[in-house]
Amino acid sequence: MIEKNRLIEIRWHGRGGQGAVTSAELVAQAAISEGKYAHAFPSFGPERRGAPVLAFVRISSREPIRIRAEITQPDIVVVLDPGLLGIINVTSGLKENGVLVINTRRSFEDIEARFKTKCKLAKVDATSIAREILGIPVTNTTMVGALVRATGVVKLESLVEPLRQRFDRLAERNIKVMQKAYEETMVKE
Repeated sequence: MIEKNRLIEIRWHGRGGQGAVTSAELVAQAAISEGKYAHAFPSFGPERRGAPVLAFVRISSREPIRIRAEITQPDIVVVLDPGLLGIINVTSGLKENGVLVINTRRSFEDIEARFKTKCKLAKVDATSIAREILGIPVTNTTMVGALVRATGVVKLESLVEPLRQRFDRLAERNIKVMQKAYEETMVKE
């Protein structure tokens, strides 16, 4: 688990339309509901569906967050789209002993051979879970469940209300994919 008494920085990698920005916002809202300080913000390149997108979250349990710059040395990296693994160095700047949470079917051995980094690994087939429950391969809420399982950065139950507010009539299915991903995420220290 991530140490709770310091600033935690999370970088999300996805593609436009996959919900990386939404994921970051949901986690920040959950942290705030737990009495922590948090903020989330996006970074867009060419603003089009399918283009690589970054989103960021900072969480502090002790003091307000004054930093507004992009996160270049994250404690945690979350990858929504496994196709990005071949085109972007998602582990760039990841702190030693950080956490890498990936939407993938690959084995831990394949992931370790590819990244050669000393980090905690977590993986889940978020795309299959999303297709099964949502009917579409949008992995944002699925990967939120994986993040919580791998790090405990917020409580799973703290995400329920932000999901209800964000998704309205689709909330229950998004809660279900988050919970299933939480249960199915495999973690290797």
